[in-house]
Amino acid sequence: MAADLKPLNEQVVVITGASSGIGLCTALLAAERGARVVLAARSEATLQTVAAQLVATGSEAIAVTTDVGDRAQLSKLADAAVERFGRIDTWINVAGVAIYGRLEEVSDEDSRRLFDTNFWGVVNGSLCALPYLRLHGGALINVGSEVSEAVVPYQGMYSASKHAVKGFTDALRVELEEVEKAPVSITLIQPTAVNTPYPEHARNYMAKEPKLPSPMIDPHQVAEAILKTAVEGGRDVKVGAMAVINTATAKLLPALGDKMSAMQAERQQQDRPPQAPEGTLFHHGVTGNVYGPGEGT
Repeated sequence: MAADLKPLNEQVVVITGASSGIGLCTALLAAERGARVVLAARSEATLQTVAAQLVATGSEAIAVTTDVGDRAQLSKLADAAVERFGRIDTWINVAGVAIYGRLEEVSDEDSRRLFDTNFWGVVNGSLCALPYLRLHGGALINVGSEVSEAVVPYQGMYSASKHAVKGFTDALRVELEEVEKAPVSITLIQPTAVNTPYPEHARNYMAKEPKLPSPMIDPHQVAEAILKTAVEGGRDVKVGAMAVINTATAKLLPALGDKMSAMQAERQQQDRPPQAPEGTLFHHGVTGNVYGPGEGT
């Protein structure tokens, strides 16, 4: 059974990681286009401010403080969405954290925390959303990365978590769409580097402030891809030319892909010391920005 996906202005959309970056951009764009949005992240004050701004401009929105690493909190998020709006049409798992550092240097505690958010957060969100999406049909959208297939040095554990997200999403799609024939569309979004506060929020083991290698794409490009999927469905969606190139190279010419990846090592470091090396791995951020420092608006 194919998923019966509604126009965006008739949808109730739940978005994790909605306090900054891709998640915030997607939430703002969805609300602008008439969706009723449920914002979830650890940053309570930021979420409440965003929700209040949306309501003030005529949108329908609620904020639910949520740590995606805790299944019980995701269950409460789903319940809150249904209690307020009556159903869930699209659930978007965006929340993620990063670590910059050699794999040998990163502590097990930090690595496990990253997986709690990046991998288990997707698992928790997906499994809490599915009972509601099955009821009326809907879209489950998981945000992976080009490093769901490729890798990048000094972000090895992040790459591993995004590989895991792809494996989980692909297996879930087969079970739901092909075996069960459930009316749910399951999509993996795979962006290339995106101009968001990602580096400043990362846990950093390097001797310099981290950055994402250029070229970076605008977060609105990713948000557009996500919202298109919410309406049209899809299997996997690469966003940005480099995502297409890097995933294809990793699959078809893996030895070349390794050499291309190695070239990114030094391009991930700014020429200044670390500013906030603890990042937001264990503590929520407060920026509430779509773009990275000094970029965009």
